Amino acid sequence: MTAHDLPAVNATLNGLSAILLAAGFMCIKRKQVAAHRACMIAAFSTSVLFLICYLTYHYLGGFTKFQNPPWFRPYYLALLLTHTVLAVVIVPLILVTLNRAMKKRFELHKKIARWTWPLWMYVSVTGVAVYLILYQIFPQAAP
Repeated sequence: MTAHDLPAVNATLNGLSAILLAAGFMCIKRKQVAAHRACMIAAFSTSVLFLICYLTYHYLGGFTKFQNPPWFRPYYLALLLTHTVLAVVIVPLILVTLNRAMKKRFELHKKIARWTWPLWMYVSVTGVAVYLILYQIFPQAAP
């Protein structure tokens, strides 16, 4: 595996996180607490692996610049901006949400999870969308 392979790995990890987040949501709605916990810990672990791979890719000089088609660039940049800003915001939210669950402070956990879950899901899904746009839909946009 080379740095060139990391964007696909990152997209896969983001997609897996989204699947685990959806499964965790369904489990808690069905009051399957142990399954919810397992899904959310797996989603967290997958997101940590993503972050390691993402930072490695950029440390090794990985860079993409969307250029073509020019008509789509503003849409791509809007998606990328919301994805990036929320990716930064979500990190402390995830840590606080996880911390509250681990300390069995479930009422407080529930209050913040109402915000954490949809933002985390958005970041995971838009991470896959960014990859698809850059490497599958408009591959000429990537170097």
